[in-house]
Amino acid sequence: MKRISLILIVLLSLFLASCSGTADSVSTTTNSDAYVSPSLDVSYENALSARLQLTLGSLKLAETNTPITPDQAKVMLPLWQALLNMTRTGNSAQAEVNALLGQIEAAFTPEQLTAIRDMKLVSDDIQTWAAANNVTVGSGGGQGNGQGGGGMSPEARATKQAAEGVTSGSSGNGVSTVMLNSLITYLQGLAQ
Repeated sequence: MKRISLILIVLLSLFLASCSGTADSVSTTTNSDAYVSPSLDVSYENALSARLQLTLGSLKLAETNTPITPDQAKVMLPLWQALLNMTRTGNSAQAEVNALLGQIEAAFTPEQLTAIRDMKLVSDDIQTWAAANNVTVGSGGGQGNGQGGGGMSPEARATKQAAEGVTSGSSGNGVSTVMLNSLITYLQGLAQ
């Protein structure tokens, strides 16, 4: 009887897992990928996570006809600062991070979210931003999350790490933290 129960539980678990979506919709590389945006697309090839799209997209909105306004900056600034603090401590529950990202996303206008979605941000965009802002993206130096980089060229490894927010000598905060700091500085200037 115990054996039949165990088999039923395993089968039910497998069935429920298969009904909940594809393996591609769940990321295990970084916690930042856990946030699911109702407005941003992460299904295209090399798409940045919704979190990174919001961060880099916020910076790039200044180049569009839908920039962040001073009033929005006043609302967004404490939210992004809170996200930075959560990133630094690494002790926040993913549900807290997701709730904060939801509040940040709600502060954008629909037009701004459309502009960010239409940017189709990929890891190369992080590389371009990093180069334009004198941020050096390292080649890994043996650190990582167990995903490895064996067989990858230094450029491919750097691109992968940038997309994951990892720089040489970091524990996963690298470029993502630098982008957050840049965004906070930008918003502080707007909010004045």
